[in-house]
Order: sequence, then structure tokens, then C-alpha cells
Amino acid sequence: MPMKIEFEPVVVLITCGSEEEALNISRALVEEQLAACVNLISPVRSIYRWEEKIWDEKEWLLIIKTQRKRFQEIEARVKSLHSYSVPEMISLPIIEGSSSYLEWLSEMTD
Repeated sequence: MPMKIEFEPVVVLITCGSEEEALNISRALVEEQLAACVNLISPVRSIYRWEEKIWDEKEWLLIIKTQRKRFQEIEARVKSLHSYSVPEMISLPIIEGSSSYLEWLSEMTD
């Protein structure tokens, strides 16, 4: 029988321009219990349009496990630490997960 989820677990994706920035943001979110865990993936190659130019950049991708109710706090904290004027921050629902992991995620971010 599937576990009834009493909270809304999400994964938040954020890109950063440097390893130092990625580490700084990741540590702050975990230390402040806004995230249970952050994975850093690098390099990722991002191709995007910004200020009428096409960019092709190496970035660091943060995969943040948290609760939906924490998104606004995460957004504010990331904006205070991030070098980009418009940092990527998107939240995706976790549809299913192991019950023990989701319980831990909930405990770490309440």
C-alpha cells in the first residue's frame, strides 16, 4: 500500500555560474533546514538567450530536495546569495519516493 504523503515533497533546480557559488548556496540551504539534501552536478552546459545574445556557458546544477512550502524561503535566500540577476529556480513535484526517504526529507525541512 502506498504511503499517504502529508506534505508536498519537491525537487528544486537551480543553476550557478561557479563551483564556489554552488557550494555556498547548497551549504546555506542545508544548514538553515530549507533543504534536506542538495546534489551538485557539473559541468552542465547551458545554452540560452539573455539580453539579445545567445550564451553557451558551463554551469553547476543544484538538485535540491525539500518541501513545497519552503520554496519562497529558498527563493529569497538564493537571491541573497546568487550572482545572477535572474537565477533559474524551478520546482518539480516528487510524485513517488521511498517512504523512509520522504519521512527523512520531511523531518529535515520542517
